[in-house]
Amino acid sequence: MSVDEVPRPLRAACVVLGLECLGLLSITGFLVISTLTGSPNSVGRALLGAAMALCGALALAAGARGLLRLSPAARTPIVVIQLLAIPVSYSLAFQAGRVGYGGPILIAALSVIYLLFTPPVRAALDREPR
Repeated sequence: MSVDEVPRPLRAACVVLGLECLGLLSITGFLVISTLTGSPNSVGRALLGAAMALCGALALAAGARGLLRLSPAARTPIVVIQLLAIPVSYSLAFQAGRVGYGGPILIAALSVIYLLFTPPVRAALDREPR
């Protein structure tokens, strides 16, 4: 499979997923460094948060890799993760007043969902009925 076979909207979705991965990796690093240099209430809870961010980054990276390989099974987990990110980002942006944090997450989640259901991506990823 060559890069030319991958539809442009799918490549764009994978770029957004890559940016999300970088964000989660930076959060992981920040949490680990602040845990080691600071005095958290619970070291275990702080490191668990870092581990969850790392797992999220790995899941998004694996999903993006599967999408670039045109694997139909990779779309569902990515859509579920993005759907879960919508209420979190909305709450962060509008209820907590942290638009600078929640806004980009909301925009990324909505754009990935949109891009994964464009006609060229659906044609590339949808399975033939039997």
